[in-house]
Amino acid sequence: MITVREVKTKKEQRQFIELPLRLYKDNPYFVPPLYGDEKKMFSQDFIYNDCCDIINLLAFDGDEPVGRIQGIVQRASNEKNNEKRARFTRFDTVDNKEVSQKLFSAFEKWAVNMGMDTACGPLGFSDLEREGLLVEGFDELSTFEEQYNAEYYGGHIESLGYEKEVDWLEFKLYLPDEDDGKMKKMADFIMKRYNLHIGEAKNIDDFIKRYGDDFFSLIDKGYEDLYGTVPFTEGMKNEIIKSFKLIVDLKHVAVILDENNRAVCIGICFPSIARAVQKSGGRLTPAAIFRLLRAIKKPNIIDLGLIAVDPTYLNRGVSAVVCSAVIDMLKNDGIEYAETNLNLETNYSILNQWKRFKSVNHKRRRAYVKRLK
Repeated sequence: MITVREVKTKKEQRQFIELPLRLYKDNPYFVPPLYGDEKKMFSQDFIYNDCCDIINLLAFDGDEPVGRIQGIVQRASNEKNNEKRARFTRFDTVDNKEVSQKLFSAFEKWAVNMGMDTACGPLGFSDLEREGLLVEGFDELSTFEEQYNAEYYGGHIESLGYEKEVDWLEFKLYLPDEDDGKMKKMADFIMKRYNLHIGEAKNIDDFIKRYGDDFFSLIDKGYEDLYGTVPFTEGMKNEIIKSFKLIVDLKHVAVILDENNRAVCIGICFPSIARAVQKSGGRLTPAAIFRLLRAIKKPNIIDLGLIAVDPTYLNRGVSAVVCSAVIDMLKNDGIEYAETNLNLETNYSILNQWKRFKSVNHKRRRAYVKRLK
């Protein structure tokens, strides 16, 4: 008999975190989040407690955990968009539709009791979280930034009345077959035309000190109208800075400044650490730390993390400068390819950038929506 209950005890917290690790133990494409980061969700000082209401649910077959789901009322997002939405995320299940039905039923009941009229997801606490259900690309390695799921998940969700709201596309970017230098010339022309120059920094700490405030300001302005985004809080900023210090190399970071030394574009790429954290289930064991440091020092894949452009420069060709920088990374560092992570399928200004590369659209993710009675 399948039963569902809210996570309350330390044991249940551990079962909630470890369920996907058990489901995908031998799956070569699944990449876990850091175990310590997942544990933070259950702490009293969790950074999203001030703007979110949260419920964590586990499904059991007897005493065995067989499914989980997290429900979130993101108050900042609802206020920003004048909505009454509940998000679902961290949905994982065995291939049994009864498990999914009971999990979603409990989540939806909670959402209605919270005064919500719509359910959507997978969406996390903010755009910095893993989001979207994988619907294409099940035989591709997940990035560390995004979640892997089995192919049957989509059928389970759709059978419960959920419909597509948006899709994200993901690409592998390779060097163009022929590089005639036009991209570099265009980038140089744009920089000269608008009196732009590259910002300097001695190290990541210096970069954050010099450009951190500009970076978050650009993200807030540039991402404001995108699906699922919320403004940064101080806690979110501090969490990002901690992550940057852990995995970012200065050679994969760029900032473009105007003549007044104001940042108009900032791009941050991450060395892929997917393989480094797979074997340890996201735990930072000594062996995992060694693999992590090796991946950061000499990556063969880079993940395009966050690229923010001042909206007034979006139509001024600054994207050519970004593409030129990515090409240089692929050339000079011996990197095999770059992963774009999630691009909204309607964000044509971003999608058109990747036509300058030899690109492969290898994954698609989906956010679902359902009106609640």
